[in-house]
Amino acid sequence: MKRSAAEIIHEYGPFPGVERVGGVTYDGQNVWLAAGDALKALDPASGKMLRSIDVAAHAGTAFDGQHLFQIAEDRIQKIDPQTGDVLATIPAPGGGGDSGLAWAEGTLWVGQYRERKIHQVDPETGAILRTIESNRFVTGVTWVGNELWHATWEGDESELRRIDPRTGEVVERLEMPPGAGVSGLESDGDERFFCGGGNSGKVRAVRRPKQGGNGSSGDDADKPSKT
Repeated sequence: MKRSAAEIIHEYGPFPGVERVGGVTYDGQNVWLAAGDALKALDPASGKMLRSIDVAAHAGTAFDGQHLFQIAEDRIQKIDPQTGDVLATIPAPGGGGDSGLAWAEGTLWVGQYRERKIHQVDPETGAILRTIESNRFVTGVTWVGNELWHATWEGDESELRRIDPRTGEVVERLEMPPGAGVSGLESDGDERFFCGGGNSGKVRAVRRPKQGGNGSSGDDADKPSKT
């Protein structure tokens, strides 16, 4: 298992009116962050807030290329980012104990915080397709290529962990500095992770380690299958 210190390459915020950052996602241009009673779009180039959608946004956030998905208490909302309308709602697998949300290959991946699990979920029905066990609290989930990463935060310690999606075995750990908790996790598909900073009100960009032949350009055997 690889183990190293996380390299924070940028900090954004805190932002006016944002007391806590939960889930984060990336739409290819902007970072969306869950701020409790709103989803807010951040330009990572300028660090400026661009817009806000008034919708319950308590935990994980994801983007499927067209729609935003947002955990709100015990449900997951499908949101039109252009209008802010909630188009559909499905039950969250943890019934309110959910954290972390990602989109990959046609399905949602949902972290169940204290149960230390990651569920693959049907985005139309909310049915659980399979479950991966972790050995730490799950506070964020993201796929980048064939790599499954999740964030963990216990006490004053927080990490980004790359795990084997078939077994849940930890393959790599990036240790955040003390006090730099991670409440949401998203990859930009390249060299950056965007990390929600919880009550700090910040978003942090962390450098993703290069994996060489085992990275996103490598074997696709571990990628989730389309459903």
